[in-house]
Amino acid sequence: MSDLPLVLILTLFLSLLYAFTNGARDSGNAIATLVSERIVSPRMAVLICAAMNLLGALLGTAVALTVAKGLIHIHVIADCQMLALSALTGAILWHGVTRFLNLPSSSFHGLIGGLGGAAVAAGGWQALQYETICRKVLLPIIFTPVGGFVLSFLLTAVLVRLTLPMHPRVGDYLFQKLQLFSSAFMALSHGMNDAQKAAGVIILALFSFDRIPLGEISFWVRVACALAMALGTIYGGLRIIRNRRYKVFELQSLHGFVSGLSSAIVTLCFSLAGAPISTTHVFASTIVGAGSSKRLSGVRWGIARSIIVVWILTIPAAALMGALVFHLLKMI
Repeated sequence: MSDLPLVLILTLFLSLLYAFTNGARDSGNAIATLVSERIVSPRMAVLICAAMNLLGALLGTAVALTVAKGLIHIHVIADCQMLALSALTGAILWHGVTRFLNLPSSSFHGLIGGLGGAAVAAGGWQALQYETICRKVLLPIIFTPVGGFVLSFLLTAVLVRLTLPMHPRVGDYLFQKLQLFSSAFMALSHGMNDAQKAAGVIILALFSFDRIPLGEISFWVRVACALAMALGTIYGGLRIIRNRRYKVFELQSLHGFVSGLSSAIVTLCFSLAGAPISTTHVFASTIVGAGSSKRLSGVRWGIARSIIVVWILTIPAAALMGALVFHLLKMI
């Protein structure tokens, strides 16, 4: 460690801190239904989420490669050792602002905004790889919530019809048990996507300091990010579980199962395609989809709209912070 530059050490630390805070803030989505339905204890729910996140983070590298070399041109990365540090600082600052205001912003949107702002500050608008950004960032931002909503809406409608002959208590018991599977599956897919974002930033930073080739994803990086996210989940997951989902729609066991399964399917598909996405974005859309299938009036659309507004603001706000941090670091 003694031969590592201070900027690289800070970048590694902030990358792991990003994974940790992501676990504390977002991973609770995966097992919210388990706690709300009292299927398992809060402690057991968090441990399940942490373990599955850890496993998912070790499966695949497609998302990490997209973050590391698919968003910013290589010559900009190679010539700017402050890039990753500025991006992370901007993302974490915005995360802190939304945390202070108790707003449900996406940590991924913050990271993308921070990376984009720092890259433009370093190399101008030509620093960005617009084709990849459009295909693997902007289009998924649109299609993941739409896909989550539609899939959750349709699955709920089908399952409600199929379970009509059942006694309500039998159906409730069945879907409570199934939620153990859907929540674990969702946590696994979450780890495949979110932990790899932090790994991608670390790879980007190591490349800028000539420590590794850009396409190499070291196993220790994946393990470190996985452990950081798992520890973050254990530390802060319970508070997030209690906060987010009740405000949008009061879910029954069937809706909880469908929202978890739909989120897992959407997240897994985009993870395999190498597209970093907002798992919070996906989860919220599946809850709204499940609630809308029951009755549109049951969804608290005012709160849903406020969440969407914050999501829209996150990328430009984090980009501005990333750019400002980059210029400040250059002055030091």
